[in-house]
Amino acid sequence: MNLIDRISRQFEDSAHAKLSAIEWLASPVAEAVEVMTKCLLGNGKILACGNGGSAADAQHFAAELVNRFEMERPPLAAVALTTDSSVLTSIGNDYEFAQIFSKQVYALGQAGDVLLAISTSGNSPSVLAAIAAAHEREMRVVALTGRGGGKITELLKQKDVHVCVPTDRVARIQEIHLLVLHCLCDGIDCLLLGVEN
Repeated sequence: MNLIDRISRQFEDSAHAKLSAIEWLASPVAEAVEVMTKCLLGNGKILACGNGGSAADAQHFAAELVNRFEMERPPLAAVALTTDSSVLTSIGNDYEFAQIFSKQVYALGQAGDVLLAISTSGNSPSVLAAIAAAHEREMRVVALTGRGGGKITELLKQKDVHVCVPTDRVARIQEIHLLVLHCLCDGIDCLLLGVEN
């Protein structure tokens, strides 16, 4: 095995997956930027959730909004539902793991807020439950998935936004999810600050 060749192939595969996804994803990402910006301008907040690597993505996104992305601006209201170990473990222990996000959405979510739901397969029970809770709270949902969208596709309503990465490979889905999150942060900043280019 030649490690240099293998590493080079990973870079090439990642670049190819991103470039081939532009046409598929640009429109829903732009729609998601508009939905999130409208929420924030209306004094709403964005709740983000996901499991494993998607949990890290939820935290990364919340950090970029609360602190800053690439431009100086006031802090924006975003909460990662993946970070409070006492809440997560008490819900998982007293009820079931599938409710770890939905109970937080019921507690924190308000009409006009947005749920950012991240699942590479689109089949995560805890994320599916969070989406159902968000709908009950009259929140809009921005879903980041791959592999055809899974069960999340069936749950989303017309007012929601589905950003479904057109590949089945988990590593590529996760890499594109991170790029999408950066596009969301950049787009929100541009709309809020009136940046032209």
